Amino acid sequence: MTTITATRRLARLRSLALTGIATTGAAAVAVTLMPASAHAAEAPRGVHAVAAPARDSRADSAGSANNLDGWIKKSLAIMKQKGIPGSYEGLRRNIMRESGGNPNAQNNWDVNAQKGTPSKGLLQVIEPTFNAYHVDGTARSLTDPVANITAAANYAAHRYGSIDNVNSAY
Repeated sequence: MTTITATRRLARLRSLALTGIATTGAAAVAVTLMPASAHAAEAPRGVHAVAAPARDSRADSAGSANNLDGWIKKSLAIMKQKGIPGSYEGLRRNIMRESGGNPNAQNNWDVNAQKGTPSKGLLQVIEPTFNAYHVDGTARSLTDPVANITAAANYAAHRYGSIDNVNSAY
């Protein structure tokens, strides 16, 4: 009888361990996919912008390459010029989690989308946040890769200190 009880206990422990692992994985996915908080669209306080000509970075044949690496590097140059903190690694990590590197990615299912304001672009920004944190010198298009990255990094800097401090949906 002791052997059967021990076997059953071991089976039950294994089952609980697997359930725990599955639950932890589901929770990680839920946190990653969690919608941005309601104050994501709040306007920044004391944000100073310097005017510069805006261009659609996807149409830019001079300078950076027209790919994820080029968009990140171009955004980092603008961020440095504007005093917005962030690193290549922090931007790339968040981009890959949010959109998989697709500048035309759009979330049509979360609470923002249900309210008529879907998250869009490389860093899944909603339009009010983009408008509030847009950085002069980038295109006025939410899905422009450089404008999307730079606005999201500007938002993250104001909210979290840097895009490098963001490790889940923000």
